[in-house]
Amino acid sequence: MKKAKIICNPSSGRQLIQRRIDHLIISLVNEGYTVSKYNTQKKNDAMLETIKSCNEDWDFIVVCGGDGTVNEVAKGIAKSDRKIPVAILSAGTVNDFANHMKLPKNIDDFFEMIKKENIKTVDLGKVNDEYFVNVAASGLLTNVGYQVQPEAKAILGRMAYYIEGVKEIPKQKFKPFRVYFEAEEYTKEEDILLFLISNSASIGGFKRLAPDASVSDGYLDVVIIKKSEVGDLAQIFINIFKGEHVNHPNVSYFKTKKLKVNTEEEGITIDIDGEYGGVLPAVFEVVSNQFKIFVP
Repeated sequence: MKKAKIICNPSSGRQLIQRRIDHLIISLVNEGYTVSKYNTQKKNDAMLETIKSCNEDWDFIVVCGGDGTVNEVAKGIAKSDRKIPVAILSAGTVNDFANHMKLPKNIDDFFEMIKKENIKTVDLGKVNDEYFVNVAASGLLTNVGYQVQPEAKAILGRMAYYIEGVKEIPKQKFKPFRVYFEAEEYTKEEDILLFLISNSASIGGFKRLAPDASVSDGYLDVVIIKKSEVGDLAQIFINIFKGEHVNHPNVSYFKTKKLKVNTEEEGITIDIDGEYGGVLPAVFEVVSNQFKIFVP
């Protein structure tokens, strides 16, 4: 008899999520699974419950929430000796990683995926002592994710991010900052607007922001947008939809296993899977084959 631990963030997504979870629990129990549900209440609850579950005899975890909740579960797995597989039921505003992996949102399809037990082992990213499933970023607009209030995310969905982004632009005025990058593939000091270090191709709802990224190639993909005039920046963002922004002269794109990022400027924050992740300087590196997930 299989044992499933469900870790759910009840504040993620719209209020229909509880009905989806109830439907999944009924399906699992009817199929003979033993099920226990845990609702998170505050930051790190999902991570701590994952560590606890890995130390017990649960066969797998179902995580229901947005990118931040998935991040906490992945972090809990990374910190545990026993790497039990995870089924990701997306319920947040953007859900980049789940979308990139084409994970089912329909509960019946999701249940069928669990029954088939097709497991894929994927990489994680690490920044200092934190982990990320999808992306770490710093610079222009990267603080939008954790400035949006949970209530606004639940009511407005992805539009909440766009609204907050528009509010942020006048404050930042495209101000560049000087950064020193050090990697085997790329070592430079330059003025930039933002950089992204990604595990998948999908970031912030853009499906091809890191067009060559793979979750299981043992590398992280780095996108750097350098100091640009407004016209160049507009062209870069237009090209993102086709994945052609990486050909622009003001964009650098490369793969690496480890990247050191330093700056003399204070208070340059890092976003990790949509949540606050500290400030620069930082060391980013890939952690290969750390996270087992159910896939269709």
